[in-house]
Amino acid sequence: MSRALFGARFAVGYGTNGFADHPLDDVVTVLDALGYEGLALTLGNPHLDPFASDAARTAARLRDRLDGLGWPIVVETGTRYLLDPFRKHRPTLLDDDASSREDFLRRAIELAGLLGADCVSLWSGVLPEGVSADRAADRLRERLAPIVGEAAAAGVPLAFEPEPGMLVETVADALALRADLGDPEALGLTVDLGHCVVVEPDGVVGALRAAGALLRNVQLDDMLPAAHEHLEFGHGALDLAAALRTLDELDYRGIAAVELPRHSHDAPGAAARSMTAIHDAWEAR
Repeated sequence: MSRALFGARFAVGYGTNGFADHPLDDVVTVLDALGYEGLALTLGNPHLDPFASDAARTAARLRDRLDGLGWPIVVETGTRYLLDPFRKHRPTLLDDDASSREDFLRRAIELAGLLGADCVSLWSGVLPEGVSADRAADRLRERLAPIVGEAAAAGVPLAFEPEPGMLVETVADALALRADLGDPEALGLTVDLGHCVVVEPDGVVGALRAAGALLRNVQLDDMLPAAHEHLEFGHGALDLAAALRTLDELDYRGIAAVELPRHSHDAPGAAARSMTAIHDAWEAR
């Protein structure tokens, strides 16, 4: 049971991409003091460079720290500029040359195994210029299939995240992709609550119910319908209480982690306000 929310079976976590100015140990210290109980680790600078020579040692130290707290962890792969210093999030699995993205995802799976992570979360990317949607979809299926197989062999679940503006932007899109791949057990879903405000036709409740038993990772943030911009709770149109009630009804037992990647300038404050909002919404559900 959750310590942060009485009776909840999911862990309330926070994403490290919202603490870009804090060393990793300090991130955990602050979050623990605020009542959080899980971590969504975005691989890359400044916290854990997956290609660094000491990456495995850093992962082992982090796992020891989390073991002492009893925290679960998920691995996020939405790192900016890790693979290309000029292009954010590129290349993706849709680009002409996706080899560095494929290597990154394989490394993420390896580190997730060392961390004992609940899953590795990943996404499709936006349609590259000059590439048709059909060709991009073919590339995604061709390149994702072996990665799913490697994750299954390593015993590391994957969680595919639909994102507004990407080739796979809704839960229905993600479920169709999974079906195209033969509904592999190793491939589940990530649902970002804020994204649901922007693109999901049945809203956050419908999206979570559609994901159902395939839900492996949840990201918590607010958004307005017109823009893919992660906001603090209360600054958008999300019905957080309804979303948390749905997670409870689904008996979701993974991590639900706050995702505020543009709030590092006030990370402790944003984390404190987020915990208060989550607690209040849980009580009001």
